Amino acid sequence: MKFKKILRVLLNTLFWCFTAGIAALAGLVLIYGNDLPDYKKLATYAPPVATRLYASDGSLLIEYAEERRVFIDFSDMPPQLINAFVAAEDQNFWTHPGIDVQGITRALINNGMRLFGFDTHFSGASTITQQVAKNFFLTSERTISRKIKEAILALRLERTFSKQHIMTLYLNQIFLGARAYGVGSAALMYFNKPVSELSLAECAFLASLPKAPNNRERAVERRNYVLRRMVEEGFITQAQANEAAAEPLNINSGFTAQMEEDFQYFAEDVRRQLLESLGRETLYNEGLYIKTTIVPEFQRAASAALNKELDSYNEGRTEKLQGAIIAMNPHTGHVLAMAGGRSFSESSFNRATQAMRQIGSTIKPFVYLAALERGMSPEAMILDAPIVGLREDNSLWKPENYDRKFLGEVPLRLALETSRNVPAVRLVQQIGVENAIEAAQRFGVYPDDLQNINLSLALGSGETTLLRLVQGYSAFVNGGHLIQPKLVDYIEDRYGRVLGGQKTEMIDWYDGLLPMEEEVGTEPLSDSQSLYQIVSILQGTVERGTGRQARVPGHTIAGKTGTTNDVKDVWFVGFSKNLIAGVYLGFDTPTPLGKGAGSHMAARVFADFMKVALANEKDQPFAVPDGMTFVRVNRRSGAAATEDPNGVIITEAFKQGQKPNPAPAVKAKESGPVVGGVF
Repeated sequence: MKFKKILRVLLNTLFWCFTAGIAALAGLVLIYGNDLPDYKKLATYAPPVATRLYASDGSLLIEYAEERRVFIDFSDMPPQLINAFVAAEDQNFWTHPGIDVQGITRALINNGMRLFGFDTHFSGASTITQQVAKNFFLTSERTISRKIKEAILALRLERTFSKQHIMTLYLNQIFLGARAYGVGSAALMYFNKPVSELSLAECAFLASLPKAPNNRERAVERRNYVLRRMVEEGFITQAQANEAAAEPLNINSGFTAQMEEDFQYFAEDVRRQLLESLGRETLYNEGLYIKTTIVPEFQRAASAALNKELDSYNEGRTEKLQGAIIAMNPHTGHVLAMAGGRSFSESSFNRATQAMRQIGSTIKPFVYLAALERGMSPEAMILDAPIVGLREDNSLWKPENYDRKFLGEVPLRLALETSRNVPAVRLVQQIGVENAIEAAQRFGVYPDDLQNINLSLALGSGETTLLRLVQGYSAFVNGGHLIQPKLVDYIEDRYGRVLGGQKTEMIDWYDGLLPMEEEVGTEPLSDSQSLYQIVSILQGTVERGTGRQARVPGHTIAGKTGTTNDVKDVWFVGFSKNLIAGVYLGFDTPTPLGKGAGSHMAARVFADFMKVALANEKDQPFAVPDGMTFVRVNRRSGAAATEDPNGVIITEAFKQGQKPNPAPAVKAKESGPVVGGVF
């Protein structure tokens, strides 16, 4: 009877203790469970993911991120990587309901023994599910209330989501040091490889990081501890653990998609544009795939050509000459190469897109085009003789040629090929200053809201950027269309949806499929025949005029030199049929370049680049529009070669109704190349 009485008391005590425990637990749930965050939103988990910038060939240039993260789906994670984290962090993950009673008991015993002097490790009892609850919804404060909330959330997460989904949340969200969030980013940061290529030793290393993500000193020790735990849990054999423990731990200092110096000006321009159009949150956290237009081979060649010329000039000088180069497809506007200075690390100021500089004689093709549009022949004679008493802005001005000489009457073509100033002044006076400047505005070189329109603007005193100048010249060769420069081909979001650009997707053929309708383009900026005449003259500029340094053997090239007053800025813009490039050289604070300097320097940069860019291309002459007539003429007089055969003979392109000049009464002999003007 006495034993039964004692047993009854014990059972009653256990019952009431259990009831009290249940009541206490219910009370805790009522107190702490009502104002918990909405955990169900994790069903559509979309973490901040790094945006990545790619070149046209698919190579990675750089990534933009506030938190470096690469989302990895559960099915794409190596089993050994998952096993490593389970062994290291939560051995009962696949069986517990969110909290691990065995783990809590084990932790209490181990920690109690530790306090009484026994040689045991302090143990934690947080499950992976609890860590998900804390990382997504709670703070890291060490309080009883936070632990209770964490446990309640963990239980609810387990009732709502599968174990696989919880593990996916955990492995993509956890901080693993070096600004890496999630195993995908950590694999790249530490080993420069995707998770699918991780070795067992590398998986174990990543699984050791949650406890001390920034402590590298004990990296090997922590990795080997995880390997031992994996053996204990039966995930690997002792032989596999021994082999992995012997593997050297080759950890990167922190892989960040380090970009070559050559590409940084281009990438920064892309970043600025997208930051303005997309906003910071989208650019840095939405995991965009940005396919740019840059061609790595062209970019390296452009940077090398520019720096070769700059280094040659700067040797032994204190103040360093700067410069820029842009290469573009004149038909699509795709920017294929861009360098905005000697070194981005020295100066991030992009002289290709941000520097406003006087453009000198590179304006002349637009002025001469305005004359051709008004019916003038390329062989129309212009007087190259002193102009006295030219007044502008209440001051007298005496225009001069570069060689301080005057040749008398010269053909329009010869005046432009040799960039003579005085004939250009007379031409502007003949067609009108407004008409000359309007041509430059129409082609996008000068803005539409120019103030104080005057003769000097028509001769290149106005300021613009290299990018706008290259854009304007592109219209000469693309049929007269003002294309917009493009740095980005297309952008995909994290789900593969195209946000912008013109990504072309292949579709299957089927009967009745009609070809797509051609998009209606803008009206040409000028007539095709006048454009061809300008291109032909600019081809002559390279072959026998001021642009001879820009020649590329075996290829048809056209272009124009430019130099501002006192040789403070030098330019060259040139093109083949399908590629255009512009070069600018000058000091950031405009200063004369000194004796021997000139636009030939910019032309050399152009030629060095184009030799690489066109190395594998066949020569392609410029397209000739219908209605042109070609006649062999004397370059100096513009008369037909049959009537004036002495001197240099060239082929001239005439519109309908145009013809060579009459034979001169006294034939003008050309003893050699005619040079002059502001190059």
